[in-house]
Order: sequence, then C-alpha cells, then structure tokens
Amino acid sequence: MTTDIPFNEAPEGASAAEGSLFNKGPKGPSAAEGSLFNKGPKGPSAAEGSLFNKVPEGTSAAEGSSSAEGSLFNKGPKGPSSAEGSLSAEGSLSAEGSYVLQAKAVGRDYQQGDSLLPVLRDTNVAVKAGEKLAVVGVSGSGKTTLLNLLGGLDDPSAGSVTVCGTDWQGLGVSARAKWRNQHVGFVYQFHHLLGEFSALENVALPCLIGGASVAEAQQRAEELLGKVGLGDRLKHKPSELSGGERQRVAIARALVTSPSVVLMDEPTGNLDPGTAGVILDLLLTLNQTLNISFVVVTHDPAIAARMDRQVNLIDGQLVELETAVV
Repeated sequence: MTTDIPFNEAPEGASAAEGSLFNKGPKGPSAAEGSLFNKGPKGPSAAEGSLFNKVPEGTSAAEGSSSAEGSLFNKGPKGPSSAEGSLSAEGSLSAEGSYVLQAKAVGRDYQQGDSLLPVLRDTNVAVKAGEKLAVVGVSGSGKTTLLNLLGGLDDPSAGSVTVCGTDWQGLGVSARAKWRNQHVGFVYQFHHLLGEFSALENVALPCLIGGASVAEAQQRAEELLGKVGLGDRLKHKPSELSGGERQRVAIARALVTSPSVVLMDEPTGNLDPGTAGVILDLLLTLNQTLNISFVVVTHDPAIAARMDRQVNLIDGQLVELETAVV
C-alpha cells in the first residue's frame, strides 16, 4: 500500500554535495552553506533557504513527534495550553481516559463521477496507551484510508478522530502539523529515507522539525539507532544499508521523539520472511520498552496474531476478532 508521505521530500539546497546534515563547516558563502545545520551568515544566502536553518514553528514530520524540552522518552505535558493536550508519564490522558487514539462513527466517501463511493462508514476504534492493534482486511478495503484519517492526513466525511483528546478537525493547518509532530509516528512498507543523508541524519530530522537543538537531535537519534541495533551504522547512507537495516532506521525515525502512537502500513511487506520476523520481534520489544501504542495494518496473519487485539475491516466497518494466544 502506498500513501503520500508528509515532509518526506528533501529540502531545497540539501543535495549530497552540500555535506553532512550536521556539518558546521565554512562560514563563508560557499556550497557548504547549504548544509542543513550550517551556522554561517544570517544574510540572504542560499543557505538561509535550508529547512533547518529556519525550522517553522508547528511544522510536522510524519515519522515522529518531538518536544524541544525534556528527555527523549518524557511524555509529560507539552505546555500549559489546553490546545496542546496533556499526556502524563504513565500514559494516562486527562481528556480521554486511557485512550491515546479514538475514531467515533467515522465515515469517508470519495467522489466518483456523479456519485459518492463510500469507503468507510460508521467506523469506531479506540487504542489505549501502549496497546498494539492489528488492522486486517482484503486489499482495497480501506485500511490505508483509515490510517490516513487516524494520523490526521485526511479528514473524515463524517464522525471524528481524536489523538490524546484533541480532534484533528478542530485544529488549523499549523496546529495540526505541530500536534502530529508531537504525538504520531509513521512507518510505511517502503522506508522513505532521504538518500543523501546518513542513518543518524534521517532519524534526527523529526526532532529538528519539532524544535530540538542540533545536539539534542543527534543524541536522540543515536540512542534510538542503538535500540534498533544500528549503533555501528550511524554514518551509513541508505544505499549502504540492507533492506532490513533501512526499515530499522525508518522505525527509529518514527519513535525518536516518543510519540503517543505509531501508525504502520505493512511495515514488513517489502522484507523476506527471516528479516520480517526480526523486525517484528524488534517492534514488540520497543513497544514493551517505550509503552508507545502501535496500530499496524498488515496482511500477515503471523504479525496480526502477535498484537494485543485484531480488527477486520469489512464493508467499511471494523469488526473485532478474537485475540490469538501466541
């Protein structure tokens, strides 16, 4: 399954020739000024157009969430504003009980000529903090559409979706992007890594977009890459990594800023069975360690069986399945 990946395109001026993401090289008006972390002149040079010289407040990275303050896995309140929500260190939510994600009576229709094509109708789902939910269903049943709605990438035709007590539709563009950056991570079937950047740089991007300092972003990225077994691959670019290693980097990127929930669309779909098993074991370990909720769309019964719950998307609605004992 495929879907548009928000903030997955390389920023202008961020070609491989421009050096490392963490390059703090020459201060003069050279090509090195295009480096994403160039600390050079403040004047109107090409480098100023770089995404990370001027990280716009509220900009979101689909792969993760970030708060500039606090430790990597601190899930404390992001600020005193009610619009920001509140998530305690234990994962309980003041506004929505213990649920980090809720969809209520959600419907999604698409215009097809003169008629409407209903894809989802009266769909309900709730995910608790730290819970692992598998979404299964035949191809074309609307699983990716559902993930897009849950992640605030699309709006429902009916009903509501809330993340940590905040309704996506109640947020403007910038506020929605900021909330997604703080609370939602994404892992797709294809890794969608930026080819000119190292593993460390790819994982650090969501932190920087969320407002973290260069030093903090690098520290967080190193820590997560260590957790996924790539501590010795920090400087390797995607072309220098195996398929399984690339997906590990994508997983680290989704988790690096400790989101409340990670949405996964066939995360092992492009991997051989042996590598897929290793990645699944890794995901389960990270879920237990970090207490981050997972919603996993999959066609693989073995993956679905290892989640806490399974729901089947049939005729536009989710049907709860019996949980297998593994």
